[in-house]
Amino acid sequence: MSLKIRLARGGAKKRPFYRVVVADSRSPRDGRYIEKIGYFDPLKEKDAADRLVLDAEKAKAWMEKGAQPTDRVARLLDGLGVMKREARSNPQKAQPKKKAQERAAAAAEAAGKAAEAPAA
Repeated sequence: MSLKIRLARGGAKKRPFYRVVVADSRSPRDGRYIEKIGYFDPLKEKDAADRLVLDAEKAKAWMEKGAQPTDRVARLLDGLGVMKREARSNPQKAQPKKKAQERAAAAAEAAGKAAEAPAA
């Protein structure tokens, strides 16, 4: 059984509220969970004390048992100092796709020819 520490959404439409839960990875997002270890309210101020309430000891205990936090929960745990999250960096993602690169090369070539013509 693969365990995840993840967010289960609650709250009304356009007013999200999340419970931080330990659940089987196969169970639905808002479905059955094993244990609730905290909650997260993204609508509160970033410096509000009750924006994230989490039992850090339970989180550590579940991670020792093999539970894997999701990306967002890992980020929250990193903010609390429970775990260290590696910063993600994908420099290839910012690169233009193939067609855009071809257009840019063609535009640069046209600009180069236009600059040579008056100089001659």
